Amino acid sequence: MASVEMETCPASAPFFGFMGVTSALVFANIGAAYGTAKSGVGISSMGVMNPGLVMRNIIPVVMAGVLGIYGLIVAVIIQGSITEPSGGMAVYSLYSGFAHLAAGLCCGLSGLAAGMAIGIVGDAGVRAVGQQEKLFVGMILILIFAEALGLYGLIVALILSQNSYECSNNN
Repeated sequence: MASVEMETCPASAPFFGFMGVTSALVFANIGAAYGTAKSGVGISSMGVMNPGLVMRNIIPVVMAGVLGIYGLIVAVIIQGSITEPSGGMAVYSLYSGFAHLAAGLCCGLSGLAAGMAIGIVGDAGVRAVGQQEKLFVGMILILIFAEALGLYGLIVALILSQNSYECSNNN
């Protein structure tokens, strides 16, 4: 039986960590942008008929913007964990790279999903509140559950980002 030796700390390992940084920030910001744009369209449409409710119904836009902050937090934490080579030898391991990639994808894709949910609910919700103000509390509750999806991704990403293995120089 042939044994296959796997390199623990190849020079390409930081690529996966940096992809985690990119994934966290880009996907979370896409979700935030979509949620902001979709909710903003609903607010603009509702504001034509009931301009007094525009500031009250700005909540979906704020909630969507928070998703981008989640991605920024995770990206900064992961980036701070990526170590440069020392003495010509890689110190950053594949294990760390894969853990940081998983953290970035977890936060980014959760933020993307939450942003889509906030955008759709925000658009329909503010239009409905413009016609019947009693629907405001229901809209806020649905938005809270949509935002929670992004928060779950942030929490799991923070846990994943703490997983690391550092190679010694004699590896």
